[in-house]
Amino acid sequence: MKRSLKIIIVLIVLAIMGVVAYGVFRPHKESNILTLYGNVDVRQVDIGFRVAGQVAELFVQEGDEVVEGDLIATLITSPYLAEVEQAAANVESIMIDLENAEAIYQRRLAVAGDQAVSQEDLDNAKTNRDQLVANLLFAQGSLTIAKDRLSYTLAYAPSDATVLTRIREIGSVINPADPVYTLSIKKPVWIRAFVDEPNLGDVYYGMPVLVYTDRTNGKIYKGKVGFISPVAEFTPKTVQTTALRTDLVYRLRIYIDDPDQHLVQGMPVTVQLMKKYDNQH
Repeated sequence: MKRSLKIIIVLIVLAIMGVVAYGVFRPHKESNILTLYGNVDVRQVDIGFRVAGQVAELFVQEGDEVVEGDLIATLITSPYLAEVEQAAANVESIMIDLENAEAIYQRRLAVAGDQAVSQEDLDNAKTNRDQLVANLLFAQGSLTIAKDRLSYTLAYAPSDATVLTRIREIGSVINPADPVYTLSIKKPVWIRAFVDEPNLGDVYYGMPVLVYTDRTNGKIYKGKVGFISPVAEFTPKTVQTTALRTDLVYRLRIYIDDPDQHLVQGMPVTVQLMKKYDNQH
């Protein structure tokens, strides 16, 4: 009885070893999942004014969410309102002079056939009228510029974004293009990842992608490959890969289909792509 039990145990052990050996040494099909590592691309924009002036109002603070078209800052407008009023008055003055010059020209033209007026006077009347027409066009252009400059005292959010930095305060005197806010653009969300040369041939435009964050039970984001760099570069130190950091890689840009607030710019992510094979392995 004991001998039979020992034989059964030996047979069971041999069977288990056989299963393990088959699992280890049998031919494996190459994995069709390509795993890459990257970050949510940092996309920022500095907001300022196109004209110089003194900051009048700042409507948002650091951390606030803004929507495209939101008014976020203004300059004191009085100097630019004065420019508009001056330009408008100049247009009105020239229009009055032009109306009078046109009337004089038409009167002299009417009697020119009777030689009641000299050709020189007629030519002078016409020249004066034409000069005022040109002056009016110039004045109207100046008025348009003055109105544009007035509009440049208002700063709007160019897209949906989060306020990262409030650089200036009310009362600050600034020059054109001096930044007042720095915004972090929310959409579209891009992932920057890198692929090594041996796997580059498996990546193509429009390739579906799954993106994972380190967040526990976090959402799995879907996206697609939108850009493949034609130029190789060294792996950035901020990207962790299983290969050496000195390996040459190609940068990918991945567009996320359904981003949310949990995809924060600069956040490390794991990217999975499904490779296609022409032949079965």
